[in-house]
Amino acid sequence: MSSSTVERAFQAALYGDTDTALDSGASLLAADPSADAELARRGQEFVATAWRRGWQPADVVRIVRRELDDVHVRLVSALIRAQLPDDRPRGPRWTAQLDELTAEAPPSTDRFSHATAVLELYRLLLSLPALEPLDEPSSRHPKSESRMLTRIRALLAKAEATGFPEEAEALSAKAQELMARHSIDEALLAGQASTADVPGACRIGVEPPYEQAKAVLLDAVATANHCRAVWNEPLGFSTVVGFDPDLEAVELLYTSLLVQAQTAMTKAEAAQRAGGRRRTKTFRQSFLAAYAHRVGTRLAAAAETQVTGDLLPVLASRELAVTGRLDRMFPETTTTRLRGVTDAAGWTEGAEAADRAQVGRRKPLR
Repeated sequence: MSSSTVERAFQAALYGDTDTALDSGASLLAADPSADAELARRGQEFVATAWRRGWQPADVVRIVRRELDDVHVRLVSALIRAQLPDDRPRGPRWTAQLDELTAEAPPSTDRFSHATAVLELYRLLLSLPALEPLDEPSSRHPKSESRMLTRIRALLAKAEATGFPEEAEALSAKAQELMARHSIDEALLAGQASTADVPGACRIGVEPPYEQAKAVLLDAVATANHCRAVWNEPLGFSTVVGFDPDLEAVELLYTSLLVQAQTAMTKAEAAQRAGGRRRTKTFRQSFLAAYAHRVGTRLAAAAETQVTGDLLPVLASRELAVTGRLDRMFPETTTTRLRGVTDAAGWTEGAEAADRAQVGRRKPLR
């Protein structure tokens, strides 16, 4: 009976696209408590299918949060945890995503409302397209990397929180120095090993609003850290390809610069309002576009002084490997023009904020 109920509910709700069909399916499930176990089992199957289609936990949670509501985020987090015993072992990045799942249970509600939310979630899971698989390379030094990344993360957090520009500059510069040192050390170790590391990939959410400017900023950060980024606008993320230490650096620096940009934009808007000028979406779009462009210029200039000539062959080899991995994953890409950059004051304020952003100039590494 329970399997039949679930199948009839699915036929009504998941393969139709109307609210009436959804209500019909939810009514069937609400009237049959014996169907609950089968409904949960089918949900775990949908999660496993998403993994086979290239999705990862953070990707699924991100799109559920984007398309649905908090209750659906809690539901999918519970499904992912329930499916975990049946899943194969994954890498440390996957494990970290599991650790970030919300532990909050879905709110108690009537059976019809619960069934409706479950069917809405399943309808979305069934619609997920296939993504490029992200095979996670194994890390040879997980303990030392963990300590290093914890230190870098702490330095950037202090840089974002301090109200003293000189202190923020010193903290960010130190974080940059550690990122660069860690990346070069890994490159040299791989070059000396009998089997070199291979580049990996990760997905980083590029959230609205103003996601186009944010994607430009992420691309600039990725390029400066020996990585490449490809933006998927419909699904709201960029795929970043690079060696593992560099991927970690990109995630940390991009997040830190976004925080700094948001803080600077809020202050700039307050100053504009105090001067009697009302600013709109075009101001913020232009501000972030200029910020991304200017930060990219600063990072590119700083990258030219990062290494000495004797390290160029090692880095060139790794860049070739990253480009090869990118071309295999994305044989066809297109370019997009930045839209909505029409506010001169926003552009000026954004460029000035980028000049103040704490990216830090690293010393040449030998």
